[in-house]
Amino acid sequence: MTLRGKTALITGSTSGIGLAYAKALAGQGANIIINGFGAPEAIEQERLALEGLSGARAVYCGHDMTKPDEIEAMMRHAADAFGGVDILINNAGMQHVAPVEAFPVEKWDLIIALNLTSAFHTCRLAIPYMKQQRWGRIIQTASAHSLTASPFKSAYVTAKHGLAGLTKTIALETATFGITANCISPGYVWTPLVENQIPDTMKARNMTREQVMNDVLLAGQPTKQFVTVEQVAETALFLCSDAASNITGTNISVDGGWTAQ
Repeated sequence: MTLRGKTALITGSTSGIGLAYAKALAGQGANIIINGFGAPEAIEQERLALEGLSGARAVYCGHDMTKPDEIEAMMRHAADAFGGVDILINNAGMQHVAPVEAFPVEKWDLIIALNLTSAFHTCRLAIPYMKQQRWGRIIQTASAHSLTASPFKSAYVTAKHGLAGLTKTIALETATFGITANCISPGYVWTPLVENQIPDTMKARNMTREQVMNDVLLAGQPTKQFVTVEQVAETALFLCSDAASNITGTNISVDGGWTAQ
């Protein structure tokens, strides 16, 4: 498979799963637009590395995905630089944990804006170009929480369920234009963010590292294995292939059996 000549925009892609998507797509020759926050020098290093992988162009857009006007500016930048976006991966997200009655309203608004509303805006702005090209791939990083719930995560669970519904609707609306729209729903993914939580949890719960990993972090994943960012990215790569041209409106679980329970 080659994606040479295609342009992929991945939100929340300066680290973690988003950066893994960018690397996988760049490896197939796609132009890449990365987005997110971080140290400028580190982002520039990643941008240059992506160009080295792809032999194509990689650009960085630091726009804030909670602000519709900034999303519109990012999509205009993509159109000016590449004509439009062929592959859109909505990956930006955040989490906050609190009981419903104590959930900060500003955190609710922020999580819904970033995890759900931003995807609506990027999709509505990307689809006209995809329709013109009669080819497009829309991929949402949903979550096991798009299919099931956990306590104290009301905003995140709501946003991810909404994202799954949005994706189904888009899939139906674009089905005759060579466009597919799908969710990938990971369980616990091994990232530096997760790894850095382990020492504090060991101390707080008086547990060993192994106990924290198996009895806390992986309690819901029957395989007792973390999903890797590469596994999530390879799933996205498959969805971009011709072999997946009739896969649309689906929600693919990459969760070690979490939602099978």
